[in-house]
Amino acid sequence: MSLPLINTQEEFLDILGQVCAADRYALDTEFHRERTYYPHVALVQLAWDGGLALIDPLAVDLSPMAELLDGPGLCVIHAAVQDLEVLDLVCGTVPAQMLDTQIAAGFAGVATGSLLTLLDTFLGVTIAKGDRLTDWSQRPLTSDQLTYAAGDVLHLLELADKITGQLEESGRLQWAYEESALVRDRPRNKRPPEEAINRIKEARSLKGRTYQIACEIAAWRERRAAAIDIPVRQVLPDIAVVAIAQQTPSSVEALKKIRGLDSRHLRKGADQELLKAVEQGKKSERKPSSSTRKPELSRELRPVVTLVTSWISQLARDQKLDPALLATRADVETLLRKEEGRLSHGWRAELVGEPIQALVSGKASLAFEGHGQLILETRSNTAFDHEAN
Repeated sequence: MSLPLINTQEEFLDILGQVCAADRYALDTEFHRERTYYPHVALVQLAWDGGLALIDPLAVDLSPMAELLDGPGLCVIHAAVQDLEVLDLVCGTVPAQMLDTQIAAGFAGVATGSLLTLLDTFLGVTIAKGDRLTDWSQRPLTSDQLTYAAGDVLHLLELADKITGQLEESGRLQWAYEESALVRDRPRNKRPPEEAINRIKEARSLKGRTYQIACEIAAWRERRAAAIDIPVRQVLPDIAVVAIAQQTPSSVEALKKIRGLDSRHLRKGADQELLKAVEQGKKSERKPSSSTRKPELSRELRPVVTLVTSWISQLARDQKLDPALLATRADVETLLRKEEGRLSHGWRAELVGEPIQALVSGKASLAFEGHGQLILETRSNTAFDHEAN
């Protein structure tokens, strides 16, 4: 396959008009974020009934694509999370109508949701495997790169038809749309600097003033990384955040002696900003966030988690659902703590949440049916008679 790269604004707007007129379209992006704080889009692939186009975002302004994303057309996308982050950054919006084929396949019982697997499983189609480390920002892109990129959307609408056909028969199509909408509506591109400390493993044991200083240093690092668009660890390594908090330097000379710090971390005023963050940390009264530390379940409920997760695994097999899509151990614990979570509403509440509530309240029980299978049934309230057995 040989496809030209759309690299003029006029061509792009012409293509955009065609896609906007379609009822649905497939979308994918290629991007890099290894050397930046934010992902940088390097290619956009679009396919619609009767057309396919590869857009060069290094040559055109993608912002007009917001009209497409906000429009009534259904966006079919695979493993959408990172693509949504990219679209939000470059277009200021994400698809209003969306179906994630990876999520949809989970409702059809396919847990391994790579695009290669799904195309082979549902369509018997094999596409070329691309180099995972290919540089999409290079120009010109090779014909092999363009062919591989086109393959990500070439069969996506046909794949969606096949999966949604199965889901319609099983009554799960609406579940797939609801779950896709949940992914679409998640917060993204927002990493509050105040929460940056929670992503540093080495800081978990810090207490008191040392913890407070580490919070200020981590927040400063996050803000600086976002401002100059580089990875946070290039601003300051994790170990340096903790070391500064423990040693509380009060001079540039003292900073230079700290493990994990070298001259490149202290350039362009960073040294003075770090010292200021240390002083702010000394005055802080911040305590570890309780929101990141879930309370333990009561002792009487702990055995329930193990029993229920076994039942959920079996239910997933019986229902031909991806177990992780149905409910995780964390989901069960959230429900048992009576907190809002995935099992509190929607299709999961009906299939899993309400039966668990019935079990915990004593209205239902789990039993072995004789062949190693667990059955959730209405409780008889009849105690086992040891003498009779």
